[in-house]
Amino acid sequence: MKLGVICDGISRDLAHALTVMDEFGLEYAELQFVGDTEVGDHTEQEITRIKALLDQHNTPVSCLSRHIFAGLTTTNRPGDADHTKHMEALKRVIHMTQRLDASLVRIMTSKKEQILWGSGGAEKWNVAHGAWDSLPPLIAPAVDLARAEGVKLLVETGNGTMVNSNYTARKLIDDLDAKDVLQVLWDPANNCWCHELAYPDGYDTLRGGYLGHIHIKDVHVDTPRATLEVRELGQGQLAPLFSPIAEALRADGYDGVISLESVYHPGNGDFEAGFRRCVDLFKRIFA
Repeated sequence: MKLGVICDGISRDLAHALTVMDEFGLEYAELQFVGDTEVGDHTEQEITRIKALLDQHNTPVSCLSRHIFAGLTTTNRPGDADHTKHMEALKRVIHMTQRLDASLVRIMTSKKEQILWGSGGAEKWNVAHGAWDSLPPLIAPAVDLARAEGVKLLVETGNGTMVNSNYTARKLIDDLDAKDVLQVLWDPANNCWCHELAYPDGYDTLRGGYLGHIHIKDVHVDTPRATLEVRELGQGQLAPLFSPIAEALRADGYDGVISLESVYHPGNGDFEAGFRRCVDLFKRIFA
């Protein structure tokens, strides 16, 4: 399968990150921050330098991953100041994909309301009424823009966002009738927070053309204590599920990229050291 890494999980120095990728034979670069700058905010000269580095290492870009729409709330509306700011950023990221011969752009969703639907009394007392209905109109202009520009959007299953499970990701795509241009960036570790079982439940939800990209990391969540621990790959609660997920991806002919999300460090803040402790197992399972 196609393996890569979110480069700034190794280093925000792209030249160094690409050299480390070459060391381990990872082919696809996912770009989020290059230097101190988030994708979509680089100058034309900086994009030219980024392109030159990628060409030098013969490394294609899997995805440009800006935090588009993250931080919006149920009070935001299409065309308001905050939404417009994110749409302008999306336009800049799409321009960058065209400069870098890429085609996938990550988006996020607005802040999470915990209970979106309910019955048996919950629909009166517990549901955050209107919370979900506020989301599709915020994303619809991005879908229209992506169609016009010939790129695909990936909605990430994120921590603290309205889409935090494969179920809600698929529902958003269906509500927008947008499977042609909007797919799921599945981060099974993020989905642990809402207790969606990654396999088979989460995986099965994405069958039928919804899955576009994958982030892999391992975690231990303690939702009652509001605590998240990132763990070395294979040492967290997803450890027994990675191999079944990989086998299912192979069996189904998944042709997208799987990015190692290197957000683990061994207690010293050294994320490259964390990457080096995780990458061999990542390759053994998913290669």
